[in-house]
Amino acid sequence: MTALPTSGDAAFSFARWRAGDSRAMDDLVREMTPVLWHIARSYSVSASVAEDVVQATWLALVRKHDTIDDPAAVAGWLTTTVRREAWRAAQRARRSVSDDDLERRMPPAASVEDEVVGREEEQSLWRAVHELDERCRRLLRVVAFAVRPDYENLAVQLDMPVGSIGPTRSRCLTKLKKLLQDSRIGRDSSPM
Repeated sequence: MTALPTSGDAAFSFARWRAGDSRAMDDLVREMTPVLWHIARSYSVSASVAEDVVQATWLALVRKHDTIDDPAAVAGWLTTTVRREAWRAAQRARRSVSDDDLERRMPPAASVEDEVVGREEEQSLWRAVHELDERCRRLLRVVAFAVRPDYENLAVQLDMPVGSIGPTRSRCLTKLKKLLQDSRIGRDSSPM
């Protein structure tokens, strides 16, 4: 297990790099990257985002190294920079995930055309139901809106034998289907 770098190690490597020793930057990167990686990942970003954050931190150091007056401050500068980068990346990720989640959770919106067609079909259905005789209307309403209709109770309400509910329902549905087909044919043949 390797020891964590001290700010003195980082300061020494940084001072050597600024003095012109290009290998000193390799030492600084080797010393500080595990720490920077750990900080970036603590913001709950993905591994690839953490890599980008750490890389952006090193790039910022190369660009702004001359703003660091004291080499002993380089470790603090790097950790502060990586925290800021990671926080920004986490915010961007949350916003994009939130937008995606919201879109996934939203029910698909029907087009205006679909809504109009749906309303017309619903109105046609109820017009056809109203053309049925009272017995069929009552039977179909109960059967349509009850999850498991109680046929014995239904037989009492409709004053019919339990055994005739199924066949009567079938005949009523056939009549309803015919009425719907006739109304659809009438609509399709009418001029626009």
